[in-house]
Amino acid sequence: MNKPFDAPLSDVEPGIGPALARWRRDYAEQIGTDPALSNRSGVPIKPLYTAADWHPERESALGLPGQPPYTRGIYATMHRGRTWTQRQLIGHGTPAEYNERLLDVLGAGATAVSLIPCNSVFRGFDMDESHLELLGTCGTVVNTAAHMDRALQGVDLAATSCALNDPSPFTLLAFMLATAKKRGTDWRQVSGTSNQSDYLSHYVANHMFFRIALPGARRILVDHIAFCNRFVPKWNPMSVVGQHMQQAGATPAEAVAFTLSTAIQNAEDCIARGMDPDAFLPRFTFFFDISISFFEEIAKFRAARRIWARVTKERLGAKDPKSWRFKFHGQTSGVDLTRQQPLNNIARVAVQAMAGIFGGLQSLHTDAYDEALSVPGEAGARIAVATQNILREEAQLTDVIDPLGGSHYVEALTDAMQAEIERVMGLVDDAGGMYKAVESGLVQRMVGESARRFQARIDSGEQTLVGVNAYQVEEDRSARPINTRPDPATMQAHLEDFRAFKAARSQGDVQRALGALARAAGDAQDNVFGRVVEAAEAGCTHGEICATLRRELGFGHVQAFV
Repeated sequence: MNKPFDAPLSDVEPGIGPALARWRRDYAEQIGTDPALSNRSGVPIKPLYTAADWHPERESALGLPGQPPYTRGIYATMHRGRTWTQRQLIGHGTPAEYNERLLDVLGAGATAVSLIPCNSVFRGFDMDESHLELLGTCGTVVNTAAHMDRALQGVDLAATSCALNDPSPFTLLAFMLATAKKRGTDWRQVSGTSNQSDYLSHYVANHMFFRIALPGARRILVDHIAFCNRFVPKWNPMSVVGQHMQQAGATPAEAVAFTLSTAIQNAEDCIARGMDPDAFLPRFTFFFDISISFFEEIAKFRAARRIWARVTKERLGAKDPKSWRFKFHGQTSGVDLTRQQPLNNIARVAVQAMAGIFGGLQSLHTDAYDEALSVPGEAGARIAVATQNILREEAQLTDVIDPLGGSHYVEALTDAMQAEIERVMGLVDDAGGMYKAVESGLVQRMVGESARRFQARIDSGEQTLVGVNAYQVEEDRSARPINTRPDPATMQAHLEDFRAFKAARSQGDVQRALGALARAAGDAQDNVFGRVVEAAEAGCTHGEICATLRRELGFGHVQAFV
């Protein structure tokens, strides 16, 4: 049973006491059986919140936008001064096909580049090591610097932020830096994010991205951060990913806790290397899933900002306010989308996007309604972009900073989410930190248990999914979006061009670059990512670079934990 009356009347304003007592009597008479409610993170939810739950007198501790503890946002103006970046994920077919779709989406209102590579790339292989019929079905086939140059044709690399879904050893960024050098673009002007740099989240929940054994991935990440801080200072080399773990089943509070624990682990690894926290922390970013649990997600982000501000100062020793800022990208949750009645996903995505906006995100990807069925079609992608345009320019969501701030419910829920997040972080610390907690399987077991609990709620009908376990209708499946595949002839031509490129390049340059890369892997004084960049410039392919590091640092494999 919920306890709607657990706050004593003495804790509320005197004038409201009699009215609240009357409401309590009326509620008890009218509600009958009152089932216990909780959100996805297990936080109990009451039917009404008052000043007894969160009183405005606590506003001094809440802070203001752009000021510690950043509960209300990391910038003074937030979305009223500068709205979030529209960063739509795009990836399909060949680099030329990607470029066509990219320019179309930019023309429709997107303001930054995001590149999703083919699954063959995610797994660390070249296109001539993969099945032709699978190439380009889930992302773009980018295996060389020339491929990246074509994919980004017409994009000013000095003026456009680029997010690269690029796991260790970060070949896509190496290809982009080679492209920038070829175009005469100063690396110091290149901006964007290594959007899949979080090897720990890959190990836990996205095994396709896990190419290199844990110790090697740890070494490469720190090298990557050090290289980018020195040579590409506007680049964000560390995107700590909560999305994978939440989509795998972690609750929103667990996803934040694991993500913050990962950020702490990576920061402490950098400090152990001798790096100044104020030199690298301002370039740490975060990437989160936004579920349809609207208020829970808003509270999750507000609590996360508060915790990160404290951790960076008190635990990591950062003195620069820029190091305390919790900058994050949000993606509406594909797990919440359904194959049944797929047009309903447009409403789901809008709700998720609003939660991220009210939560104070810095950039946003809105899923297309047909992503539960296939790579988004052109119509679905346009609706996804238009959803952001509508929320920003028609719904007036940017007029007020933190518009839900001061709500008794939102503030009480923010406090409760913070407590739950910190409880889980404590479990990780007790296990020896995030690296050891992942290595031992603690995190995986917790994610699995949460996934099972949520699925049980769906199976029992306690959690409604419209069109799945409730409000079902007979559907015309022929009306569903068709999963279009790349044209086989186009992909075959791309493969032939790739083979011709490999035959025509300087084999001596390739072997020297790969040899230097292999030696760097065994030399703690060398920077592995710097050698990856040199290999990209020498004409080495993605698969060759990954294969070399796998031989030297071990193949990524994931142990099953039960």
